Amino acid sequence: MIVHNGSMPDPAPVLLVTGASTGIGAATARFAAERGYAVCVNYRQSSAAAEDVVADIHNAGGRAVAVQADISSESDVVRLFETVDRELGRLSALVNNAATLESQMRLDEMDAARLGRIFATNVTGAFLCAREAVRRMSTRHGGHGGSIVNVSSGAARHGSPGEYIDYAASKGAIDTMTIGLAKEVAEEGIRVNAVRPGFIHTGLHAKGGEPGRVARLQSLVPMQRGGGPEEVAAAILWLLSDEASYVTGAILDVTGGR
Repeated sequence: MIVHNGSMPDPAPVLLVTGASTGIGAATARFAAERGYAVCVNYRQSSAAAEDVVADIHNAGGRAVAVQADISSESDVVRLFETVDRELGRLSALVNNAATLESQMRLDEMDAARLGRIFATNVTGAFLCAREAVRRMSTRHGGHGGSIVNVSSGAARHGSPGEYIDYAASKGAIDTMTIGLAKEVAEEGIRVNAVRPGFIHTGLHAKGGEPGRVARLQSLVPMQRGGGPEEVAAAILWLLSDEASYVTGAILDVTGGR
């Protein structure tokens, strides 16, 4: 914390990371705590994993809370942000990381229920979280500004044919939301950016039915390897930081050159 002329230390900036119990979200939460953020570790089901992240932060001298909420539910999102207000204080930053996918299949095998589940979390949930963040951070609403980083995907550019074109389309929506929202709130002290991870070693691939997917596809990457969650988290933390103070509406590829 920064201390000015013997006064009380400035309060730690407050960060909410959605889907932060594992993978990129967990790495982001840990890195953020190391950099002085008080962190809300949001999770939907993995309470034990979320508490492990919180314990790691506490053991390193940081401040964090774990809060269960399904971001596809508007009432859950409102409760999540109200809990952050109460437990950690004024929100400074949001990382819209939570996302889902389902088994690999072609469009001609998909039904409306699947599409509804994918878009409810990956698109509507991200919009709702961004809405609540803007209501707290925008100078228009009496806030002090802040930063939002959305986690998109390289799939938004490549389409994931034969596997997850619904997931890819949902991430394309995140790219567009990032650009539009950045322009909408630029005069209100809020920066909005995104990262587009490529083939990253996380548990999301197992959820789609192929735990070894990164190994199968890494030959398509110019760097000839998959990425680590920490490599994406480092990019997120840079976009959140004052080092990126003149960056908004940007989408940073973390894809090994693909």
